[in-house]
Amino acid sequence: MVHTVAQPGILAPTPRVGRYLFFTLSQADAVRAALQRLAHLVDGSRVVVGLGLGTVQALDASVPGLQAFPQWDAAVALPSTPTALWCWLRGDDAGDLVLASRQLALAAAPAFALTQVVEGFRHGQGPNGHGRDLTGYEDGTENPCDDAAQAAALVVDAGTGLVGGSFAALQQWQHDWDAFERMVPAAQDAMIGRRRSDNEELGDAPESAHVKRTAQESFTPEAFVLRRSMPWAEGMRSGLMFAAFGCSFDAFEAQLRRMAGLEDGVVDALFQMSRPVTGAYVWCPPLRDGRLDLRAVGL
Repeated sequence: MVHTVAQPGILAPTPRVGRYLFFTLSQADAVRAALQRLAHLVDGSRVVVGLGLGTVQALDASVPGLQAFPQWDAAVALPSTPTALWCWLRGDDAGDLVLASRQLALAAAPAFALTQVVEGFRHGQGPNGHGRDLTGYEDGTENPCDDAAQAAALVVDAGTGLVGGSFAALQQWQHDWDAFERMVPAAQDAMIGRRRSDNEELGDAPESAHVKRTAQESFTPEAFVLRRSMPWAEGMRSGLMFAAFGCSFDAFEAQLRRMAGLEDGVVDALFQMSRPVTGAYVWCPPLRDGRLDLRAVGL
């Protein structure tokens, strides 16, 4: 089964606390040794790892489907901020994640330099058992489950070292709390397209409502992704660290194009109170014998 070779943290529920490490490529000739060290540290459960396009190219390799984050001329800003290496640390104790971060950063050096750390956490619990965004709305309501989740998130028909891999789209969204709090509760519900109180979808939601912009079954072909997003906070800044796993980037891009108004001119109302400040694509390798399988990139 393909899920047995995938990094388990992709399919597992979001943890109580998470930590996202973003690295840039600083010494290309040291990438091979750094990834070999990381392969022995990463189990895909406590730490999910993704490689950016620049890292794969530094190894003179290619991963079919891996590409740069899109740069579109849209009515809203969609930053492209490539990352060479991404680590999602998962657990129950924030201190453990801090200590693990140092271990990973030391193993990644000097090939990779740690440039950004985003602290994530689970917030509350919605009616369907998912965590909530800091706005109070349940996040991940429309996530596929079980076999459908595997089909959406994991590569199935591919060559050696590719089956069980996944493509992750990452965006750090920062909320504008002043804008959100100026809205009356009914306007907040209309922006999302669901009632915050019970998570029920609004039958009369406007076309700009977030749930209408991203209704996965409304695309042709259907655009299902597996969301594993978590709220984040730094000082008084906060928002949602969006992470979507797919068997390709096609479904995510279809949703993002519609959100940005590039499909029909209607911009997602979510942009009224939140905006992405980063955007990156990575490939999450599968596992082999419980460790990262890097044969697809020549390791």
